[in-house]
Amino acid sequence: MSLERYKTNPFVVDMIVPIKGKQVRLSSLGGKDNILVNQTTGEIHGTHVTTYKRVDGEQFVKLFTANIGLTFDLSAAGIKTFSVLLWVVQHKAISKDEVDLDALILEDFTEAHADDKKPLKLSMATFKRGMNELEKAQIIAKTMRKGRYFINPNFMFNGDRIAFTTLIERKPENEEAQQELPLEN
Repeated sequence: MSLERYKTNPFVVDMIVPIKGKQVRLSSLGGKDNILVNQTTGEIHGTHVTTYKRVDGEQFVKLFTANIGLTFDLSAAGIKTFSVLLWVVQHKAISKDEVDLDALILEDFTEAHADDKKPLKLSMATFKRGMNELEKAQIIAKTMRKGRYFINPNFMFNGDRIAFTTLIERKPENEEAQQELPLEN
């Protein structure tokens, strides 16, 4: 087996690494169109890791739901309720931005998934807790009619691709722990 030798560091330029049915792209922030600027310091460097993975429809929904759950710190109740919301949008939406989320919808969802290998178990109390989380995360908002909700179109779409980006920044060791203040509307 011959190992390739390089005159320059091959890891300095953008790199694509194939890993089990997906591609991971590594690139430096601050190059080409890929710029992240610290508004305070003007710093424009870092590393950007992008994962490309092609999945079937069912996997897409599961990954989408899991990533929304992680992004908004949803509990199991919130994640399960988000799964119901996705199903409602696909099968029972009233209009482009309104859905019913009530006991009847939960019953319809449960019946539609009764034959699944591992059907989702969700009580009405857990469903209501999940809806409260989705409201707090501004994914849904109550309409004037009880049981009817507006959906945030930034989370519900008919596309077949979505990118989740998580920026992780290490605090300098000499920085004192600062209390985070909630953002006001």
